[in-house]
Amino acid sequence: MKTPIFVSFDFDNDRKLKDFIIQQARRPDSPFEVVDHSLKEAAPERNWEQKAANAIARAKVVLVMVGPQTYRAPGVLKEIRMAREQGKRVVQIIGYREGTYTPVKGAGQLYRWNWDNLAKILN
Repeated sequence: MKTPIFVSFDFDNDRKLKDFIIQQARRPDSPFEVVDHSLKEAAPERNWEQKAANAIARAKVVLVMVGPQTYRAPGVLKEIRMAREQGKRVVQIIGYREGTYTPVKGAGQLYRWNWDNLAKILN
């Protein structure tokens, strides 16, 4: 059985990271499946926070995809808070090969993105 995950990411700067992790989840040997992803949109609905909380409730793990500005993305910080309030495991993974990244406060250990790490932390 695959581990259900919620993907949190900086909607304004790193939407392609969500697409990349969804592609990896579709691999036949993937130990995880994406049950939902960050719901903050450019013009969010009034009730996006409730929708996000419901989506996080369906996941076993919240995976934070870290880009250069993720550590200060308001939607990501709210999703992490929701996950912690629900007692969900939160992990963060660097979304790009190059660059310097600041860990997101409250999001757990920061890992490099590779298949071995994904399999280990999302099992």
